[in-house]
Amino acid sequence: MEILVISNGHGEDVIAVSIIEALKKFSNVSKITALPLVGTGYAYGKANIPIIGTVKTMPSGGFNQDINQLWRDVNGGLLTLTYHQYQTIKRWGEKGGKILAVGDILPLLFAWLSGGEFAFVGTAKSEYYLRDETGWLTSTSLVERWLGSMYFPWERWLMRRLACRGVFVRDSLTAQILQQWSIPVYDLGNPMMDHFSVNPSITFPSETEPLIILLLPGSRMPEAQQNWQLILQAVYSVIEAFNERSLLFLAAITPSFNSVPFQEDLIEKGWTKELDRTYPLSIQDPQSISFTDRNATLILSQKAYETCLQLSHIGIAMAGTATEQFVGLGKPVISFPGKGPQFTQTFAQNQTRLLGCSVTLVDRPQQVGTTLKQLINDPKQLQTIAKNGQKRLGQPGAAQRIADCLLNKCFTNQ
Repeated sequence: MEILVISNGHGEDVIAVSIIEALKKFSNVSKITALPLVGTGYAYGKANIPIIGTVKTMPSGGFNQDINQLWRDVNGGLLTLTYHQYQTIKRWGEKGGKILAVGDILPLLFAWLSGGEFAFVGTAKSEYYLRDETGWLTSTSLVERWLGSMYFPWERWLMRRLACRGVFVRDSLTAQILQQWSIPVYDLGNPMMDHFSVNPSITFPSETEPLIILLLPGSRMPEAQQNWQLILQAVYSVIEAFNERSLLFLAAITPSFNSVPFQEDLIEKGWTKELDRTYPLSIQDPQSISFTDRNATLILSQKAYETCLQLSHIGIAMAGTATEQFVGLGKPVISFPGKGPQFTQTFAQNQTRLLGCSVTLVDRPQQVGTTLKQLINDPKQLQTIAKNGQKRLGQPGAAQRIADCLLNKCFTNQ
């Protein structure tokens, strides 16, 4: 069996890679290739997964929802790129290859247009945007309620096609809703949690121990740099709020970034670069860089992402997938909107709906210190957050469960 995996974004690529790694364990899978529809597929390259077709990074970085960003992408060759990618996918379907679409409606549509059998991993949508287990959210509009689901009628139509052999969604609530329309939906968990050990009982350190705070500026430049400058304002507010306590900030920076601008921003704000690399805990990243300011240490790391998430007690985040993973570990996040194109006010509000009480959205970075102090002094709320995160993101091992289902139930004719 030959499988082509198509995805549309860095976070989607990472999820796709985890499923591919699980699929490789099956002897009847003779070939797996990937086609990232957005960007050049850094995650695939890192995992040595072959890429076919044409790939290119667009000016918007994949966030072209507004007309200006879309026009920049069109001028940058978006239409030609899309046509070449469609041709690649169509040829794959015509020769009988299977397709696994990971992301939103774009890979889902391309998979259907291929004419071949396909399955869909829906990473972008969840019913938690509109409702929780008790019913509709007050922010859900009458139009959204009339449509009946976060997945629009045309998306549900695509998922009901005979060629669609399986649909894998983010959470149990979404699976429950989609079952109303006779969609072949499976509730097997969220692969983005597979590389973490989930502990739903979170204990914060005593005041004599360092409070460890995760910093997530996002994975797209130049937006991540702008987010970083806002996050440093939030860091300053935390240092002011906890001026008698030891603080450790872990900044998880995307490996493909040049870290120099991030370092320059720190030095400009008065942080001192340390040369001896003596940290109050072990970060398995020999290239990590340490800075100090008053009662705080800040470590920039590009090679210990999962460790940073596991060790941190609370997060200051302006990211997408990384924020969700941290919440899935049962930990609280404080966020605030940036200038975009991704992490705008609308995105931040939608993320808060998706992740519920695990995310506290404030208006300005200067409010983070006070908000953080209130959170860690409310143990009942912290336990609610821990349980909420596990419920919304699920248990580790989803990629293997999805791979098993694909080979044993969805793509069974070869």
